[in-house]
Amino acid sequence: VQLQASGGGLVQAGGSLRLSCAASGRTFSSLNMAWFRQAPGKEREFVAAISRISTWAGGSTYYADSVKGRFTISRDNAKNTVYLQMNSLKSEDTAVYYCAASARLYGRNWPTDGMDYWGKGTLVTVSS
Repeated sequence: VQLQASGGGLVQAGGSLRLSCAASGRTFSSLNMAWFRQAPGKEREFVAAISRISTWAGGSTYYADSVKGRFTISRDNAKNTVYLQMNSLKSEDTAVYYCAASARLYGRNWPTDGMDYWGKGTLVTVSS
């Protein structure tokens, strides 16, 4: 599976960005998709995830507490793409954002070492 993230850039605090991640190489709809981020000098952390539609979870979404209410993850299986809409951005959201895919469905915590596929990151810089 190849994942390609895009949509990063420079935005002022309080602004919005939408990240996209296009998948190819395998049936996208069978994968659980997630976004992670890594700020300078910090470990990569979970941001948001969305389950594949075919599971009992039926497209359920999961968020880190730090982004809940501000970020929204969604997927378009027809376009093999997962999105991350980021609103009310803060300087602490500055990071390289990565999309990832997993055959396994996790709950509230999605471990970085539990993902099967990773894309290259896209940089989001929030200026205060």
